[in-house]
Amino acid sequence: MAVCSSSSSSESSSTTKTWIIHGILTGAAVAVALGAHAYLFLRRSSKFRSRVVGIIPARFASSRFQGKPLVQILGKPMIQRTWERAKLATTLDHVVVATDDDRIADCCRGFGADVIMTSESCRNGTERCNEALQKLEKQYNIVVNIQGDEPLIEPEIIDGVVKALQAAPDAVFSTAVTSLKPEDGFDPNRVKCIVDNHGYAIYFSRGLIPFNKSGKVNQQFPYLLHLGIQSYDTKFLRIYPDLPSTPLQLEEDLEQLKVLENGYKMKVIKVDHEAHGVDTPEDVDKIESFMRERNLS
Repeated sequence: MAVCSSSSSSESSSTTKTWIIHGILTGAAVAVALGAHAYLFLRRSSKFRSRVVGIIPARFASSRFQGKPLVQILGKPMIQRTWERAKLATTLDHVVVATDDDRIADCCRGFGADVIMTSESCRNGTERCNEALQKLEKQYNIVVNIQGDEPLIEPEIIDGVVKALQAAPDAVFSTAVTSLKPEDGFDPNRVKCIVDNHGYAIYFSRGLIPFNKSGKVNQQFPYLLHLGIQSYDTKFLRIYPDLPSTPLQLEEDLEQLKVLENGYKMKVIKVDHEAHGVDTPEDVDKIESFMRERNLS
């Protein structure tokens, strides 16, 4: 649960759960339409995508914010705050940090996290998760990629993307979106998403989508903001690094587009969550002010 003590936090958590349940039920309905017998067999099997590991990929080098995982947020490293929130998710059997940097590894071990060392050659968080998965002793069916720069991520959202993937056997990937603030419409650091009527991703972009002919944000349109968290079927994750890079992926610099362009399906759940990702040094002051206002420790 979120640690806000205000009534608005309770309302947000309730709305989040409502959206998550809606997303899961939609996935189940689609799966039945695709093949009732196969779907029922999979759902009756207690082993279907049942073992889940949460991996927090973290790197020190960053063009926008060097050393971001170790930045202090009200007295704690950001990576620690993300790890503490992830540990509250009920669907995760294990949580680890995957990094190529000894400074991050030492910090994480200091507050009790399990760490998997990965190579510097990983091109993105998905590839780092894949390498970490290969080094884990136990076998898992789902990997949740938990972005280390979302220190206020709600455990219910983590559980929601896991359950959505478990309920949609035709999908290999699941993620979450929330409402986009109008002022963020043209911010390239805020990735936008559009979905179909069954809750599957159509496209992601750093630009405003859909884009109207006025060239302005439509205050009445329910634009969607992509939250960084995503989960993968482990069989798909193992082949992901070998999939060819795609034009849209490279142009937008969004790794999830590689999944869509190669013809795979991605389940999306909508949640009520005020995103507080840390992309630049200026975002640290914003998130600390937010936490102070709500008495978050």
